[in-house]
Amino acid sequence: MLIFKYLGCQEYTTTWENMRAFCENSDEQTPDEIWLLQHPPVYTLGQAGLAKHLLRENGIPLVQSDRGGQITYHGPGQVIAYTLLNLRRRNLGARALVRILENTVINFLGNYNITANGDTESPGVYVNGAKIAALGLRVRRGRTYHGLSLNINMDISPFADINPCGF
Repeated sequence: MLIFKYLGCQEYTTTWENMRAFCENSDEQTPDEIWLLQHPPVYTLGQAGLAKHLLRENGIPLVQSDRGGQITYHGPGQVIAYTLLNLRRRNLGARALVRILENTVINFLGNYNITANGDTESPGVYVNGAKIAALGLRVRRGRTYHGLSLNINMDISPFADINPCGF
């Protein structure tokens, strides 16, 4: 069973705490969930992320996170899909889930006649070489949290103040 929850606009840190709690308190009978939401402006830095990828301060908070990946920006007009999944029950590995998420976004964009592709060297989804969707996961106790962000209709100027995903 897979439950979708539409959460509106939520603070990043609170959502992150809720994801970790969901993962910690889940058992084999807990249904998987996908949380769809947006965040107020925030930069997040993955576990291996380097603070030097924040090029200049601009008043947007920076949160050190436990997801994979480098630095990214979240803000209004960006759809976030947090995947709270039991990988063991679904017989999936993290890399396979990343490819499934990428292909889901690629197929979604195809419905709007937007040609997109993934890149095995750098997870995410790209349109004409520009990243339109970023992925960052955390796997703990065979469960995932965090997920993907898809830029739909947002102010992308905060990306100019970072090296997104380390680039």
